[in-house]
This record gives sequence, C-alpha cells and structure tokens, in this order.
Amino acid sequence: MTAAEPQLPGRERAVGALLFARVVYAVNWYNVGAILPLLGAHFDATTPELGVVVSSFLVGAALFQLVAGFATLRWGNRRVSIFALFLMGAFATASAFSPDWQVLALLRFGTGAGAAFFFAPALGLVASLYPPGSQGPVIGLYNSGFSIGSGVGLFGGAFVGEVYGWSAALLVGGIVLLAAGAIAPFLLPALPRTRTPRAGRGLWDIALPALRSRSLWALSLAIAGLWAAFVIAAQYFVQYASTVHPTWPIAIAAGIPTVMIVLEIPGGPIGGHLGERALEMRRVILLWGILAGVLFFLIPYLGFPELFGLFALLGFADGVIFAILYLLPATFPETHGESFALALALLNAIQIALGSGLALAFAFVADAYGYTVAWWFTGAIALAPLPLLVWVVGRRESVERSAVRAPVTGRAVPLPRRPG
Repeated sequence: MTAAEPQLPGRERAVGALLFARVVYAVNWYNVGAILPLLGAHFDATTPELGVVVSSFLVGAALFQLVAGFATLRWGNRRVSIFALFLMGAFATASAFSPDWQVLALLRFGTGAGAAFFFAPALGLVASLYPPGSQGPVIGLYNSGFSIGSGVGLFGGAFVGEVYGWSAALLVGGIVLLAAGAIAPFLLPALPRTRTPRAGRGLWDIALPALRSRSLWALSLAIAGLWAAFVIAAQYFVQYASTVHPTWPIAIAAGIPTVMIVLEIPGGPIGGHLGERALEMRRVILLWGILAGVLFFLIPYLGFPELFGLFALLGFADGVIFAILYLLPATFPETHGESFALALALLNAIQIALGSGLALAFAFVADAYGYTVAWWFTGAIALAPLPLLVWVVGRRESVERSAVRAPVTGRAVPLPRRPG
C-alpha cells in the first residue's frame, strides 16, 4: 500500500461484495436471452416480439441512467447501489410470474430501471476505494464480474430453463439479487462524504461540465455500435442457433456465447492494465474494435467448432474495450472526481439508448431478411461509429498536469507523472 493510498478498513471485503453484486446483476441481464426459445414457445411469441422483451430491459436501463447519476450526487454511491439491488431484485422476481410476453416486457423494463441505479454508483464506489493511477485493474476486475454473471445467466439460465422451466430461470436470478441487497449494507463501508451540494443549483453546477463534455459524448457514440453488437451476440445467439441449427440443444447453443463471456474475464483486467499504461488509449480501443467488427460478419459462415474460437476472440476484445472505456472518463478533466459516476451514467445512457434500438432492429432484420443479413448488419453497426474516437481526449498527458480529488478526503492531489 502506497503513501497516497487511503487506509480503508475492510476495503477488500467491500470490493468482494460489489463484485458479487455485479455478478448477480449481470445474471439478470442475460438469463432472458438463454430462454428466448422457451418464452417463444410458451407465449406463442414471434422473434420481433421476443426482441421487445429483450429491448424493454435495455430501454429501462437507458432512461434511468441520468436519474441514477443525479441520485448519486444527492445521496452517495453506497445508498443508491443498495437501493438498486432491491429495486432490480423485486422486478426480476416478479417477472417469473408473467402471464404473457407483454407483462414480461413491462417487468423487464422495471428490472432495467433497477440496473440503471446500480451500474454507475457501484462502479463509482469501487473507484473511490483506490487512488488515481491504480484504479484501472480494479475497474477491469469489476467489469469481469459482469462477464462472470453474464456467463452464469446464459449457461445457467439455459440449464435451469430446460430442466425446471423458464419461470424458474428468472425466479432464481431475482431471489439472489434480493439476497445481495440484504447483505450489502453490512459489507460496504460508509465512506466520508465530500462536500457535495445536496440539492438544486449545486448539483447542476457539478453536473454541467460532465453533461457538456465533448470527449464523453464522442466516446459514448463511438462505442455504441460495439455495445449493441456484443449484446446482440450474447442475447440472440441461442435464438439464432435454434432457427439455423435446430438440432443443437439449447444448453449447447448457449455454450458458444458463454465462451465469449468467459474470455471477457481475463480481458477486463488486462484491458485496465493496458489502459493505465497506454499514452493513447483510443488506439487500443480502435484496434480491438475493428477486430471485433470484422468477426461479427463471419458468424453465419462458421460451424460449431469455429464459432467457439470466434466467440472467444470476441469476448477478450469485449473485456479489453470496455475496461478502457470505463477508465477513460476518469482521465477527462471535466469528468473526474465527484462527477465520475454521473459521467458513467451519461455514457451508459447514450450507449444503452442507441444499443437497445439497434438490438431490436437486429430482430426485425433477421425476421425480414434472414440471419445472414442480420449478422452483416451487426458488423456494420459495430464498425461505423468508431471514427468518432478522433474527438476523444485520449492521451494521459491531457490530465496528468491537472489535479483530481482524492477518492475519500476530497482534497485536490496531483496525478503522478508516468515514466516514459
């Protein structure tokens, strides 16, 4: 532990609790994708109708991101994160008792709203436990928790759904979320609050620089297509396989996107490590983003063994890209410190809002023109916005000469110069 690093009792315990919550949170993102064929058969729903079920969660997550960001400025990361686990868990549990796909879509919207209140506050809480210069690996590890949960949601959801029915797959995810919310207050430290104004004009003064950040908007839009493409691959592959490869059991088909998610786990910390050391973080995102975009075009032409390798590469690329994506706003002069969680909320809101529309469009393209064209569409939307990275301040020197607030005390401290 360095001299600049805060002495926080129970920090490892707090990080462990947040990682567990992140895993369970992710299970409830992807367990629906694992059981789409079962939902289609039970509710007699078409592929576009199932697309509405998938996208309703994303719409809820998008609409409440900024609300969650302002709530964090008002009440703090810890309180909002715990509230989110209970809110998300309640809707996820209720979704297991849906009488039709329309009610399921509404309840998934509520589950997505709960997810919005967890992501940025919990990530802000993780980052607040570590000083600038050592946040990258823990942010990457936190992001890997999402990958673990996504894999459990896909593969475990498919297994539970096949054995016990679609309702059981959703019920288990919701109950464990409620359990995570129940234990969180005992494991998350009550950190000293910085002198953040608690209402009205003071909140707006803190928020405005982040909301107007050109770098943040460009970064969000540049990666929105990749965000959508990875969601499409994870959520729709089982449905695609059941249509194009009907002899594959659901659990076997779910294994392919699960490989992608498993490889995100090492990709996250490695991406955070690369981001902490790269002078030009945009270049790292661009190279891995181009590789991922090309791979999406190849999906309809490959068989079972080749798809495992392709999805493994996609997963590692996903881990690297999104670890750096969530690290970059901490380096923008206008979005570090107190407004970091709000910046993440805006980034997520933009990406999920656009990504949910693109994910729904995939279902309609597949229904109208077939899955080959739909995967071409996925590759195109992943690659097309990447040139917007040119508008992002991506060099470490842009903020190394500035000061940021220490994660606990709020005192301005200089960022250390990086050798070489």
